[in-house]
Amino acid sequence: MAPPAHLARAICASAALTEGGRGVRFAVEHQGRREPAFVVRYDGKVRGYLNICAHRPLELDWPEGEFFDSSGLYLVCSIHGAAYQPDTGHCVMGPCTNEERLVPLHVEERGGMVYLISNGNQNV
Repeated sequence: MAPPAHLARAICASAALTEGGRGVRFAVEHQGRREPAFVVRYDGKVRGYLNICAHRPLELDWPEGEFFDSSGLYLVCSIHGAAYQPDTGHCVMGPCTNEERLVPLHVEERGGMVYLISNGNQNV
């Protein structure tokens, strides 16, 4: 069952996200602040995260929308090279511990669109 319209915000068309390709950036309210965020496609599913490195409060992508490494297997911080698992957001390489990870967002894909779903930690 789809969530009520007031709990979902359209982010982009599903076709805008290719496997291991460019992401789509947007902004979200998170813990009372407007924060950068992004969605990508990995392992056939749409994944969404705050666009903030777990180690330093910097956006991951440069150039804009480029979140994956050249292999399309890891999300990478363009500033210092930390690598994250796209499906969990956990840091796997760089100045990290096993507990450090990107902040996930609840996103869903349906009817040819990608939506951000409110879960209480963010406003849509």
